Amino acid sequence: MGRGDLTNGQWARLESLLPQGTKPGRPPVWTRWQLINGMRWRTRTGAPWPDVPERYAPWGRVYDLFRRWQRDGIWARIVTQLQGEADAKGLITSDVNIDSTACRTHQHAAAAAKRGTCKRSRPAALPSSRPTMDSDAPEGG
Repeated sequence: MGRGDLTNGQWARLESLLPQGTKPGRPPVWTRWQLINGMRWRTRTGAPWPDVPERYAPWGRVYDLFRRWQRDGIWARIVTQLQGEADAKGLITSDVNIDSTACRTHQHAAAAAKRGTCKRSRPAALPSSRPTMDSDAPEGG
């Protein structure tokens, strides 16, 4: 068992929340316990899926089960159920923290007024961005 793998007690609690397989036939080569531990290893380390250690299962099997359950909403259902049970037992507390800290930026921060001899201006060669009308044309003849 790896350092971050599910313990016997954790697996017993989680196993009852998992969907039951419906396919008849030969038993699977890899247990769900191994596959879920592989998912947890990958999530914990942030490694790419192909780097999942072989002791859990081939990475493709781990990934396929993870994605299938994610698409079917099984992970969301499990989390919701566990949170509901923990809340009913009073294990979840909510602390509200309101912070009224004010932060000021340095004058060199973005959009600060610039002082000095170098001022930005539009080059003279560019036309005005103001729309022109016939009435704006100089009178003359």
